[in-house]
Amino acid sequence: QVQLVESGGGLVQPGGSLRLSCAASGSIFSIYRMGWFRQAPGKQRELVASITIHGSTGYHDSVKDRFTISRDNAKNTVALQMNNLKPEDTAVYYCNLVSRVGNPWSDNWGQGTQVTVSS
Repeated sequence: QVQLVESGGGLVQPGGSLRLSCAASGSIFSIYRMGWFRQAPGKQRELVASITIHGSTGYHDSVKDRFTISRDNAKNTVALQMNNLKPEDTAVYYCNLVSRVGNPWSDNWGQGTQVTVSS
């Protein structure tokens, strides 16, 4: 079983910044990809950003040039630096992982961390 623990959320004004962190622990043999998802009230969970073990990144169009994902392979952690936050970024943010190439995202989800962007 894999445990995912997110932290770093909070209330921030539009234009502000936050840095989210996630630590994966438990029965981990390998992590190919780590990613951040978010779910706003009444909406489906969506993939915001992901990063492979080789450092290749991908971003949702709505966050490109504002968010930056990074990871520490040795510590099994992933971070999301969020700049120029907008009210539409308000959501609960979750991290997840893909253990091997070709596998889907895991069934394990943490408690998430709430990000609220409001003046």
